[in-house]
Amino acid sequence: MALKGLKDFVEIKDGVVLIKDRSGLRNIIDNLIYEAVFEPDDEKRKALFILIKEIAKACGAVSASIQGLYEEMGRKYPGFTVPAINIRGLTYDVAKAIFRKAIEMNAGALIFEIARSEIGYTKQRPLEYAAVTLAAATREGFEWPVFIQGDHFQLVRRNYLSGSELETGYIKGLISESIEAEFYNIDIDTSTIVDIEKPSIKEQQRPNFEKTAELSEHVRQLQPKGIEISIGGEIGEIGGKNSTPEEARAYLDGFKETFKGTKGLSKLSVQTGTSHGGVVLPDGSLAKAKIDFDTLRALSQVARKEYGLSGCVQHGASTLPEEAFNMFPETGTSEVHLATGFQNIIYDSKHLPPEFREEVYNFIKTEYAKEKKEGQTEEQFIYSIRKKGFGPLKKKWWDLPADVKDPIMKELEAKFALLFEKLKVTNTADIVKKTVKPVVIKKQINEGLIKG
Repeated sequence: MALKGLKDFVEIKDGVVLIKDRSGLRNIIDNLIYEAVFEPDDEKRKALFILIKEIAKACGAVSASIQGLYEEMGRKYPGFTVPAINIRGLTYDVAKAIFRKAIEMNAGALIFEIARSEIGYTKQRPLEYAAVTLAAATREGFEWPVFIQGDHFQLVRRNYLSGSELETGYIKGLISESIEAEFYNIDIDTSTIVDIEKPSIKEQQRPNFEKTAELSEHVRQLQPKGIEISIGGEIGEIGGKNSTPEEARAYLDGFKETFKGTKGLSKLSVQTGTSHGGVVLPDGSLAKAKIDFDTLRALSQVARKEYGLSGCVQHGASTLPEEAFNMFPETGTSEVHLATGFQNIIYDSKHLPPEFREEVYNFIKTEYAKEKKEGQTEEQFIYSIRKKGFGPLKKKWWDLPADVKDPIMKELEAKFALLFEKLKVTNTADIVKKTVKPVVIKKQINEGLIKG
């Protein structure tokens, strides 16, 4: 067991982790994170995750806020778009692949994120997601700031309408849990409660900007001393149309009037025509996605020039054709969210054993049968629901042999390389180091944890 051998590489002095043998430690980190993820005792699992994060800090992989970089983008756009990557399954292996490619391409401007909904169906609470990501950084020798983000911390409209205080309280609790886990980047999405029945755009956006301000104040009250958490807002959920400059101004002006604090938002998510996961045709293939880059350009200019934000954020982009990704830096988009495309590479890889894929599909067809919509073909249903095959079967995915996982990771690495190049984040390590100064928040570790 890795934990029993850990004392050969790590020392705990007065509750602080010290590294004795970094090379030896990297050789056992794979086993250490595995033990932590699948430790059955809740308290011990939590203690192991915190230990792993402290080990990562001691090795130079420190969770950080991207705020400094985004403030620089607000002053002068440096010509690249930050990829924010959601990892739903094989998280440790995928994170290692990302870090390998980032080191190779000197890419420092990238975000690891997980959405409210994903936390549930992938069975990755914030502490686990942070520990797994930082373990991967430690294993690969990544010694730059690591940006971990709560994506789509979203008010669910039906929940909010039936009990606004309860739903708001849930998101506040999730924010608290995430900050404690060292998520120093939070995307608040209250665009679900925009009221399009109101006569003016400002009044339509009022529920959105008032609730964003309330939740942003909650973030500021909880953030550790010396850390300015990067907060994102959103205007594009309700209405079924592309966002407009008028909506952006109404929301951002309203937020400024309402928010009681010093630092406000660092970016704005907007709607430009995409959908999360893409649109699936009856045969299971994806419809060609369309995106309004003129809208994205106009809104990013408004966000940056009039409000000092880093720019606009594009969601649901991972299934776009490769040639589309060049357009994000060209239009001044500050961040792009990518998830389903990586999931598709894993599921559709020729290296994934057909019998394992069938096992997962049979599980989700049985477990989630009630979620099949009227008129959906089986192919459409499987595509829309297979994201839920990672969480309940997490151990089976982790236990896939190296000769299965390694070639799949090679496929993903090729995709990451292409995206990093097209989004122009190669050689961004220097601007990250210049604009982001990570603050190490040390947690006390019980010395007895590594004895035995």
